[in-house]
Amino acid sequence: MIFLKKEVKKKENINKKLKIIKNKIKNFISNYYYIFIISLPFILIDIVTRILGYKIHFYGLGRLVPNLFTISYIILIIGISLSLEKRKGKILYIIFFIISFIIFITNNIYYSMTGTFFDFSLLLLASEGSEYFLDAILKCNIWVYISSIIIIVCFIFGIKYFKENKKTNLKRIIKIFFIFLILHFITPLLLGKANDNLDWSTWRNPRNIYINFNDNNKSMMISGIYEYSVRNFYITFIKAKKTTNEEDITFLKEEYSKEEESYNTKYTGKYKDKNLIILQLEGTDNWLITEEDTPTLYNMMKDSINFTNHFSYYNGGGSTFNSEFAVNTGFITPLSYTQNAYTFNKNYFPYSLANLFKNEGYSVNAFHMNNSEYYSRGTNYKNWGYDNYYGLKDLGTYKNDLYTLDRELILNETFNEKMFSEEKFVDYIITYSGHLPFTTEKGVCKKLITEDILKEENIEELPNDYILPSKTEEECARRQAKETDYMVELLLNNLKEKNLIDNTIIVVFTDHYLYTLSDQTILEKYKDTNNNLINKTPFFIWDNGNSKKKITTVTSQLNILPTLINLFGLEYHPNYYIGYDALNPNYNGYVFFSDYSWYDGNVYVDGGIVTNEKYIDPLILEDKNYFVNYMIRKNDLTLKYNYFKQINSEKRI
Repeated sequence: MIFLKKEVKKKENINKKLKIIKNKIKNFISNYYYIFIISLPFILIDIVTRILGYKIHFYGLGRLVPNLFTISYIILIIGISLSLEKRKGKILYIIFFIISFIIFITNNIYYSMTGTFFDFSLLLLASEGSEYFLDAILKCNIWVYISSIIIIVCFIFGIKYFKENKKTNLKRIIKIFFIFLILHFITPLLLGKANDNLDWSTWRNPRNIYINFNDNNKSMMISGIYEYSVRNFYITFIKAKKTTNEEDITFLKEEYSKEEESYNTKYTGKYKDKNLIILQLEGTDNWLITEEDTPTLYNMMKDSINFTNHFSYYNGGGSTFNSEFAVNTGFITPLSYTQNAYTFNKNYFPYSLANLFKNEGYSVNAFHMNNSEYYSRGTNYKNWGYDNYYGLKDLGTYKNDLYTLDRELILNETFNEKMFSEEKFVDYIITYSGHLPFTTEKGVCKKLITEDILKEENIEELPNDYILPSKTEEECARRQAKETDYMVELLLNNLKEKNLIDNTIIVVFTDHYLYTLSDQTILEKYKDTNNNLINKTPFFIWDNGNSKKKITTVTSQLNILPTLINLFGLEYHPNYYIGYDALNPNYNGYVFFSDYSWYDGNVYVDGGIVTNEKYIDPLILEDKNYFVNYMIRKNDLTLKYNYFKQINSEKRI
């Protein structure tokens, strides 16, 4: 009986304690539920961003670290807002939301268009992309806007439930800062240990990703949108440049002091003293070079040294200039630290394409639609050794936007004269007409479709109320490629008229695949879109049909310069480049991409693992993984330390 009474009393005590706990929880929710409501829009901004980036397949939503970063920033934002007196707190809350929402919209629109999250370094490219920003907004993933509406609605509720303070609570603000600093210090440690060695898997080590912060997508997934934005801003604009690392310098000294053997193949000097025209095509993807759409390019490709397994390096920002940089210098935008290719205009490139040809008495000039300010081309091309960079816009003679048509690169009398005036010349011509938008509402497609109708109707202008027929993106892309092909036809006709056709070699390659299409299903019809092999693009060398050969070895922009150096019999130091002469029979083709995945024509390797069901010996796989990382390190450190300037100084001594 006594035992039963004790048990009953014990249960009553437990029930009382549970009731007390329930009441405390209920009171806590009743007193502080508003904190969750005003925090909700900030929580959604982060979670939705990471959900919309689901294709990245890295670091899921449930991981501790990104969520802990986000919680720390929300504690800081909401804590300070609720600690200020009267309306000051609400005003600060609104300001925090506006900034966060702008970051949310910018990142997700940019990711929707390019597959890469926004980088503050791209602000320096703002003028280049501003005229296309409206297109990006209109063609953005609809879920970005649906989620934006939900977030705004939550924000409105947040304002409604925001409780103003009678006076500023300074002690609470200090505590909040202290909590934030502790959390912000501890959180990166939870990412694990960094790998300081040169290892193929370094790029996917979460701690390495956080330290280097060079992979935008993976950095977003391990950090959340708030830490990503703050750290990206810090690394881009504030972080002091590192001092010289002796280990890095030792690595470079060993790499560039390797003994070179005399280099000679059956192609060495094949085109010695001939003229060279390099055509960099804007977005002219493989599927656009057809007998119907682009007959001139199609026939040239058939009668050329055609590199059928070529890939254009792409990293999501300034991709056209990345190609220019690679072909002209033999290096690519760094992968292990954040710096755009166009910012290396103070680096020394004595073995660039232009400098090597100038050493042989060539005039070397570049031609494009855009002015010299974009990507600082005027400065960069001079730095690479070009005599001049010419932009149709810079001429100041166009009263309309006719300069967007590639034909003007040849029809413009000033350009035409400068292209062919010297006895020996190299012309680097960059097309434009393949650029977005792909619509009849504006841009190149509208101009070309209007021109077609005027010719068909045999009239000089359309009536004011005339409505152009609607065209799909694919139809516009094909029509714009046809304009580029027309420019190439004009170029060949000029060479024939000037008796230069037999003494001029034309190198044709595309800067990047047509990623600017908003309807990605178009690409799915013509390309492998599952991984970075989507970057496959045209590349061929035409010598008026005298050499017809298909090269199936894998190549990229990094192979173009070394291959041309040998073909033209120029001073060639194979060790001074990242890529190799693609016509060397001993060249084992490969291409690597900005996420450190690579392809050698047989296996596609992502994260150190073969993903295309092909077999490769594990030891060979390990060697190739290491080699790719080794070459990336060589590329990045050479640019970081401006190492060719040091090599030149040592040679003078």
